[in-house]
Amino acid sequence: MTLASVYKTDYVQSLDQHSQTNLNSSWVNAKGAWMTNFILIFFIKFFFGIIPGISPELSWTLTTLTYNIGSYIMFHAVTGVPFEFTQGAYDGITLWEQIDGGVQFTATRKYLTTVPVVLFLLSTHYTHYAPFAFFVNFAATAINLIAKLPAMHQVRLFNINQKVEGTTD
Repeated sequence: MTLASVYKTDYVQSLDQHSQTNLNSSWVNAKGAWMTNFILIFFIKFFFGIIPGISPELSWTLTTLTYNIGSYIMFHAVTGVPFEFTQGAYDGITLWEQIDGGVQFTATRKYLTTVPVVLFLLSTHYTHYAPFAFFVNFAATAINLIAKLPAMHQVRLFNINQKVEGTTD
């Protein structure tokens, strides 16, 4: 087992990816998708804020943790597309790798990278810089941001999400 391996798409798979619009990742560029992200964070914060016994500081930490875990799973853990008509063109790549055809530093990618940082800063401020909350918020945000780095594009750590040759998902 290797520490890191690079998932490589073959030439035919690359041609298939550019032959039609990817409905799995095109929604992130749609009107209102960015605002939906803020609304989701608001509802997560509201949900944790109304639970009796949870302090405002803990609700900010839980909001950051929930958002980062959900974002990581959605963008970096699940591979492929839920649609059958792509004929396997995106089977081995994550949603983050599908966004904007894999082009780095687009407006959408910058936005989706900035949101966890802003949420981390807000939660750190509202937890009054408590060391434990800072560590939890920082760890969750760091894991989410490391997966978004261009150096991690199509890199699989510990062969997680590695497509086995000769099998179909």
